[in-house]
Amino acid sequence: MDIFGTILAPFKWLVSAIMLGFHDGLSFIGLPPENGWTWTLSIIGLVLVIRAALIPVFVKQIKAQRGMQLLQPDLKKMQAKYKGKTDQLSRQAMAQEQMALYKKHGTNPFSACLPMLIQMPFFFALFQVLSGITQARQAGIGIGALSHDQVVQFDESSIFGAPLSASLLHGGPAGTDQTVVWVLSIVMILAMTASQFITQKQIMAKNMSEEAMASPFMRQQKMMLYILPLVFGVGGINFPIGVLIYWTTTNLWTMGQQFFVIRRMPTPGSPAAKALAERRAAKGLPSHPLLGGRKDADVAAEVAAVEVKAQQRIQPQRKNRKKK
Repeated sequence: MDIFGTILAPFKWLVSAIMLGFHDGLSFIGLPPENGWTWTLSIIGLVLVIRAALIPVFVKQIKAQRGMQLLQPDLKKMQAKYKGKTDQLSRQAMAQEQMALYKKHGTNPFSACLPMLIQMPFFFALFQVLSGITQARQAGIGIGALSHDQVVQFDESSIFGAPLSASLLHGGPAGTDQTVVWVLSIVMILAMTASQFITQKQIMAKNMSEEAMASPFMRQQKMMLYILPLVFGVGGINFPIGVLIYWTTTNLWTMGQQFFVIRRMPTPGSPAAKALAERRAAKGLPSHPLLGGRKDADVAAEVAAVEVKAQQRIQPQRKNRKKK
């Protein structure tokens, strides 16, 4: 086994064990254990477990993204300060100031990629499990937590006539209608790439301020908006249908998660924040939900009163001198 396979071995076991747990549970409530839809729901169950475990990481990602947006004005000033300076000392000073800005705002450029990076070992492990099903069956062995009998059962399962272990590039086992495999694979690849594109597009269109959209960081994000779906679309021709189901489901989860965040907790200054303020104003509520049900005017009056008190000087009282 190579180093990559050794690293993925525990992930393969964990992924297949979670799938098997859902499969046994679904079979227990009456779904046919050999049916492709039972295994499909098991893959969807795997997505739910992984994404639920990643919710704390997602919260950190949102905070990091907002921190990146808030530091853009300071970042632009810093870039203007060092514009045209290419000597080693200036570049070193610029890098130090940039790291200080990231620390001040509690963010870094890599935080936005953290959920995807954490998911990748599980994704590759699932890919190896599903793409190795047919080979494991022929070798008479199990794979991960799946026994040989379960491997055979999975290899013979299908949805719409297409085996879950089949792919667009390699087709399916002998006797499979390859046209069905191609059509279903293409539909799943399009669904996977479209859901990924829409998720990123709604963030840029609704949850970013005008200043953030004009920053150099956002120019890089716009490039990734088109590059990532293209990479997954091209790579998708080699993905088994089961892996395409996994990645499309996780994209749909992300889309729903982002929709909730954008609607309920938008970035200040973004179109979504303005829409939230308008909705709350129409209901007579404060423009921001964190005001606890109080009206904006009431909060403003309280803040003004505190400021007045803070600005008042307390005159020291002169102690009476003792008479000689």
